[in-house]
Amino acid sequence: MNKTLKVKCPQCSIEFNYYSSEFRPFCSDRCQKIDLGHWFQESYVVPLKENVVDTETQENGNETDGGDEHNESDYN
Repeated sequence: MNKTLKVKCPQCSIEFNYYSSEFRPFCSDRCQKIDLGHWFQESYVVPLKENVVDTETQENGNETDGGDEHNESDYN
């Protein structure tokens, strides 16, 4: 069975058959390497949730590092 799915390359927008490309989701090795270069140069970033630590601190009314609280005597 020969599958056909026409998609646009996320880098250059050329339409290609998704299942026949060994560089999926890109149309070519060139587009794949260009995208990888953007990641290496930190042009792309993964968004982070801001104020996660601050929100927890405000709700609890105290500051913690998020770890279990132990006394030195717990380890002796």
